[in-house]
This record gives sequence, structure tokens and C-alpha cells, in this order.
Amino acid sequence: MGVGMMVLAWLTLLALGAVFFGDVLERQFNPNQQLQTRYTEAGVREVVLQRNRFGHYVTSGEINGQPVTFMLDTGATGVAIPDAVARRLGIPRGRAYRTQTANGTAVSYAARLDSVAVGDIALSDVQAGIAPGMGIEEVLLGMSFLKHIEFTQRGDTLILRQHAPAS
Repeated sequence: MGVGMMVLAWLTLLALGAVFFGDVLERQFNPNQQLQTRYTEAGVREVVLQRNRFGHYVTSGEINGQPVTFMLDTGATGVAIPDAVARRLGIPRGRAYRTQTANGTAVSYAARLDSVAVGDIALSDVQAGIAPGMGIEEVLLGMSFLKHIEFTQRGDTLILRQHAPAS
């Protein structure tokens, strides 16, 4: 009985350690899980992102109202969605087209997103591509979104700003 209780105690301790350290590792990869949007008097929405320990800006966000993890990529023309994520979100594939990636030429499929949001910064009708060859779970948030947003980088901080539409 005593050995069984000791084994159970160690297993419980290991499980709690795995949960705790798993959460620590996730926060190191995505330090922007809980976003806050600031509003200025001029109607500008601001979201401040922290760079992760690998030098990337990774953040929680939404596509069509569903949660995703974005990796900001100013080198990407559009929003690039891994095929598995597109299937989970129910985004249909459009026409096939060739894309040039860091790994060479690949085939992607056109898609239009009803909405893309980072915090309270949101855009409608965003051009995207579904990329079957992407081996990651993060959506690359490229210039089809970012070109509509002002962004400023200082040190390990990236500030996204969405200005109020002109009246």
C-alpha cells in the first residue's frame, strides 16, 4: 500500500509539473495570448505585441470569429493558412495557384476570409491562401491584412494601430 501511494504521489507531481511547464513554454512561444486593445481619443485602436523568445511576433487572434494563433510575417503577400487549420475553420479551397516560399515553389488555394481580428483590430473580406505544405499550426498574418494597419516596432515591442475610417 505504501509503495502504491508513493508511486501515485510521484505521478501526480510529474503530471502537475508537465502542466505547469507546458503552460510556461506556451507563454514563451506566444506571449500575446491575452490581448488588450487601447483606444485613443482620435478613435485609433492599438494592440501592443511582445516578441517571443525566438524573435517572432506570435499572437492569439480570430478568423471568421474562431480562435487561431497568428505569426506576423511582413514577407508574406497574404494570410497563409495551413490546410489543417483551414479544414478546422471550415474555409473552402478556391482556385489553385503557384506561390514562391522560402522552401521553393508550392501550390496554394485562394480563399476569402469574412473577418480577421487581432484584439479589437479587425478587417473584413481579407484575401488569403490555404497552403497544404505548411507544417505548422500558426497562420501567417501577411500583408493582405497588415497593409491596412499601421505598425511600429521598437525593441521587442510591435504596436499595431487601426485608424478610424474617414468620415
